[in-house]
Amino acid sequence: MAINSRGVLKWVSSYKRITLIVCSINIVIGLYVLHCLYSSLYVYTDTSSSSQYDIKYTPNEISRMEESLRIREASEPIELIKVVKNFTTTLAEQRRKPNLPLHLKQLIRDEILQQLRSLPENANLTEQREAVETWRRIKLHEANLLLLGENNTTLTNVTMSTDEAALLVTALESKWSMVMDEIGLWIPPIVINKEHMDKPADVDELEDYYPLPGKPVPSECHAELHTDYGGAAVRWGLTHHKESAADCCQACFNQARLAKPGQMKCNIWVYCPSETGCYSPDIYEHKNQECWLKYAEQPKVNFKDKYTESYRSTHPTAPLVVPWVSGVIS
Repeated sequence: MAINSRGVLKWVSSYKRITLIVCSINIVIGLYVLHCLYSSLYVYTDTSSSSQYDIKYTPNEISRMEESLRIREASEPIELIKVVKNFTTTLAEQRRKPNLPLHLKQLIRDEILQQLRSLPENANLTEQREAVETWRRIKLHEANLLLLGENNTTLTNVTMSTDEAALLVTALESKWSMVMDEIGLWIPPIVINKEHMDKPADVDELEDYYPLPGKPVPSECHAELHTDYGGAAVRWGLTHHKESAADCCQACFNQARLAKPGQMKCNIWVYCPSETGCYSPDIYEHKNQECWLKYAEQPKVNFKDKYTESYRSTHPTAPLVVPWVSGVIS
């Protein structure tokens, strides 16, 4: 059979042309697809960003929002907020301790001690309290004169600026009880001597204020409700807590039994049964379950039953009833 070479060459040429056309079409389709994908991605990004930052509101919506803001501002309790703010500021100022310089504290302490030493040896607590109160009134008057520019006062032996005089006036006038506590000088109220187990006439009223929780206290503990005894601390109560007054008393017995020769032996225990803590005229915050172990050769009562009106007038933070429970053991 004879092969027509011209026909074969014509067929091969046609095949190449078709292949080139198909490839060109595929390339065009691929470019179109890429263009569509890129365009859709750009449109999505632009729409998303514009939806976040280019939000447009109608005039009606803007008017409603403005009206809502006006209603909200009008409904705010402005007067109540001012009252609460003023009350908080006043309370903080009342609780703020007097910021007296050290030499003024020493002046107050030394002059009060000198005033007390000038009293007769048999002066009672009422006379001591009146002497301190007289000194306070005189010094307050002198400090006010110094503020007015008058130097004919007994304060001339002390170098004092007008700012310090103003601080002294505040301390002697409205912060007096805090000053006494801060310098460690205070005069206990008059205490009526009673036997340890004497029951006060209004014991039921006192127990309503601070009932004694926990297990019963043994009779050998000689527990006295609403009583605070003084003495040298054998065990510091701020870091010594017991679950009940009975446990505190037992801790006193244990300390006395285990004390080494030459050490003080506990013969007084003082316990705080109040869940809100117990008042004391010092700088510390006394909390529930504090157990103080003390020693005194002749135990003496600091406070008993109720704080006197005269004491509470100079110590505004003092409660009506003595919160401590104490006992003297043999």
